[in-house]
Amino acid sequence: MSLLARAADLDAADPLAAYRDRFLPAPSVVSYLDGNSLGRPLAATADLLDDFVRDQWGGRLIRGWTDGWLDWPLTLGDRLGAVALGAAPGQTVVADSTTVLLYKLARAAVDARPGRRKVILDTDNFPTDRYVLEGIAAERGLTLVWISTDPAAGVLADQLREVLDEDTALVLFSHVAYRSGWLADVPEINRIAHQAGALTLWDLCHSAGSVPIRLDEWGVDLAVGCSYKYLNGGPGAPAFAYLRHELQDSVRQPIQGWMGHRAAFEMGPGYEPAPGIRALLSGTPPILGMVPMHANLDLLAEAGIDAVRTKSLLLTGFILDFADERLAPLDVTVAGPRDPARRGGHVTLRRPGFEQLLAPLWDSGVIPDYRRPDGLRIGPAPLSTSFSELYQGLTTLHDLAEKHR
Repeated sequence: MSLLARAADLDAADPLAAYRDRFLPAPSVVSYLDGNSLGRPLAATADLLDDFVRDQWGGRLIRGWTDGWLDWPLTLGDRLGAVALGAAPGQTVVADSTTVLLYKLARAAVDARPGRRKVILDTDNFPTDRYVLEGIAAERGLTLVWISTDPAAGVLADQLREVLDEDTALVLFSHVAYRSGWLADVPEINRIAHQAGALTLWDLCHSAGSVPIRLDEWGVDLAVGCSYKYLNGGPGAPAFAYLRHELQDSVRQPIQGWMGHRAAFEMGPGYEPAPGIRALLSGTPPILGMVPMHANLDLLAEAGIDAVRTKSLLLTGFILDFADERLAPLDVTVAGPRDPARRGGHVTLRRPGFEQLLAPLWDSGVIPDYRRPDGLRIGPAPLSTSFSELYQGLTTLHDLAEKHR
């Protein structure tokens, strides 16, 4: 069977096919393959934003805070935890950016392990993760222990065992590696870290909304993630943080703002942290930025994360088959895992000179993502991407790659 015919058959059998109609059309885009960087907007999101501006903000004005806005960081956090993170209520909060929340949680974690001087991370983690820990290490006099990872793979449990000891305070990795799409073995890495008494902090930016996550079941201590990729929250949408119940009395974040106070509106003379997950808040919540999450979580809850994962594996499997059949003869290689158990929601293709194809791809209405030095990330979002759309985008890539050999 040809790849084109196979794409048509997969679309015909796709139980999630109808969800594509829930997203706003992009007339100039033929194939959107960058859902792992910025998700497409839902039509319901446009309606919610219009209603919020006209009726809630415009109609209720400042009364909106006491009508419910103040609780959104927690109520949306609980909903996100239930729909996408495998987290019981009271452990997830929506606030700030990923960078700010990474700083809060990482700084709080190392302070919660006094006397321990080491933090373990990997050389190919997302730049923000590395930069934040470099800053914290300088602030607190800590030593960063770097695990060297292959950009085409990810962190292995055996690599952690080699460097972990009782002087380790924190281990920070990404659930899905941003460059290769490697899906880490979170339960095993947590188990190893906990044996040495270290805390674990996971970056969920490239997995939330695409890969089933079981934070409670896996014994995760702390986690952060963004909502503008597979969760379709929009540019600059707020991030989220998870802090396990058992740690909430001992882990204290360093940015002490009024919204994290036990009685925010008393405006008292000294800081007293609120009980529970609310203590992770600092300043005024980004309410307008949270509006899209209501529609996005409704959609994901309706579709189900397991069904999303099933389609995601079919999509990435199709990319691998196309690459082997059509792109390998053009010297294109797959820079990532082929094993479905270790594969996240995107596939990275490599060939020297790929950067030169970005402009003609975009001119053709095909939008992948590029990562230096020579990687194209193909990230089809399961709820908004068809197999035929994927085929069309990959075919355009093939034709351009052949032309520019």
